[in-house]
Amino acid sequence: MTTPSASDDSDLVEAFLTASRALVGVAVRSLNAGDDEVTLPQHRALVLLAAHGPQRMADLATLLGVNSSTATRQCDRLQRRGLIRRQPSTQDRRTVRVSLTDAGQELVRRVTAARRSEISTILRAMPVASREQLVTTLLGFAEAAGEVPDQNWSLGWGTDQVHGEPTAAAPAHPTEGAAS
Repeated sequence: MTTPSASDDSDLVEAFLTASRALVGVAVRSLNAGDDEVTLPQHRALVLLAAHGPQRMADLATLLGVNSSTATRQCDRLQRRGLIRRQPSTQDRRTVRVSLTDAGQELVRRVTAARRSEISTILRAMPVASREQLVTTLLGFAEAAGEVPDQNWSLGWGTDQVHGEPTAAAPAHPTEGAAS
């Protein structure tokens, strides 16, 4: 099988752009299941903390693709809402680690459940043959984009499923002394 050249990718790029618009719509609508005062970028920070566990502010900023001051302001707002906590590192008193509170974890669960439900409805409207092909395609896309498909956490973003259903596995959190 040959790999398409860059010039052949225009239809594929357009298809992904169209699909991404639909997924952004799903993401925005799913926020209504949570806290209507949490923005999509703030929710992304919560999801990254759920996926990667407690983070130093600089590391969270890197994961978000923003500078540290932007991440700090975002975390200030999330902390005021009781969705994250800041804790001094036991290894280095100059370092503060940010993590989800129980309320933050619950918000991510509710929003993810709403997102999962809407995506499931959309997928059921597709022909079965297309859905089967889509699994391989999307996993390949996620891998190429740098997403880690084998996170063992239960908020619906990983692939921690048994018999097609999410497991109750807890989020994997790096230890305090681990390099972030």
